[in-house]
Amino acid sequence: MVSFPNCKINIGLRIVNKRADGFHDLETIFYPLGIRDALEVVESFNNTKEISWSQTGAAIPGAASDNLCIKAYHLLKKDFPTLPAVNMHLHKAIPMGAGLGGGSADAAFMLQLLNTKFQLGASAAQLLDYALSLGSDCPFFLLNRSCYATGRGEILEEISLDLSAYKILLVNPGIHINTGWAFSHITPAARNNQLKELIQMPVENWQQHIYNGFENPVFEAHPEIAAIKASLLENGALYSAMSGSGSSVFGIFKKKIALPINFPAHYFYKWV
Repeated sequence: MVSFPNCKINIGLRIVNKRADGFHDLETIFYPLGIRDALEVVESFNNTKEISWSQTGAAIPGAASDNLCIKAYHLLKKDFPTLPAVNMHLHKAIPMGAGLGGGSADAAFMLQLLNTKFQLGASAAQLLDYALSLGSDCPFFLLNRSCYATGRGEILEEISLDLSAYKILLVNPGIHINTGWAFSHITPAARNNQLKELIQMPVENWQQHIYNGFENPVFEAHPEIAAIKASLLENGALYSAMSGSGSSVFGIFKKKIALPINFPAHYFYKWV
């Protein structure tokens, strides 16, 4: 069985509070974007191990056992011991450490894939709990529609936001932004509670009102990322911002254009 986890962008991102448990409360809009990985799971008849893992596409640093897809399997196996041994394959296309939630998407899609393929019967509430234990972005990918998010990102309210009439250019310079570092450089701001209303304005008005609070520290440390945003706006983007804690930047355009921007060869960029 195959599924195709997609990424997300953040339209507006405010850190409003550091919690006693070490996490942060935030306010953001999650918007799904059609840049995708590919996941395949088949039942394995190898009696020596529960998971046979293979991976292609972009290299993923670290041990395979740390991959969120494998952790998702073990979470389900603990509560559903009938879950059989499996062969897993991941083809990685979503840039990593990029503010796009690619690893979280893989984990959430894996939970759904295993639950469906092996008819485990896990409820939506159970899947949400598993997803949140894997990462703050994971619950969004179970819903995978435009959402206003609060809490750690797991309190989701579906909103009416459709950007299909526009073209979105996503640019990633291959700079890995450590999430812990990014959070340590943020000063929480009181919740405005206007983001749900601001997002209903015409896209042309967003630039003056909707911002990502991570941009200031990230742009100061990595001017190259700030330059991407400036280039997109100079070349006609109606709105441009960094996604998540970076380093990806997106621009929303009225239509796809031939960009007079010479991105370096190592950049990932794609129209969606």
